[in-house]
Amino acid sequence: MFFGETAINLDAKGRLAIPMRYRDAIQERSGGQLVLTYSAFDNGALYLYPKEEWERVRDEVTGLSTFNPGHRSLQRKLVGSASTVEPDGNGRIQLPQTLRQVAGLEKKVVLLGMGTRFEIWNETVLNQKRVEEERSLDEAASEEMTRLVL
Repeated sequence: MFFGETAINLDAKGRLAIPMRYRDAIQERSGGQLVLTYSAFDNGALYLYPKEEWERVRDEVTGLSTFNPGHRSLQRKLVGSASTVEPDGNGRIQLPQTLRQVAGLEKKVVLLGMGTRFEIWNETVLNQKRVEEERSLDEAASEEMTRLVL
């Protein structure tokens, strides 16, 4: 299982160094084979899966009805845009230019371990999202308190 947050700088060629603490687990789970694709639900992020987990997700997504426009969109985003990536000898993976552009990834990124996958975020976008989420939680808590008092 992957967890934790790591701030990483992409190099000039758009490569991301996988933190040492994850390298053995990735090698054991997938022989070092990873799949990179767009985040299914958030702008400014990519998903990175060990190949075995990716195949499970891919099969679920491609099994959805193509008659549903939302399903087709999800299939395009996750499956149609996926790329296989393998760490080089230094544990770096190349993030394809098209995926970096769409996610708005620049030099400073954050790698989040999310259990069976990773999320790769533009650092600024992630920080903005956290502020928005905290604001939403504060508003919900305020509404609940108001409801309880009244």
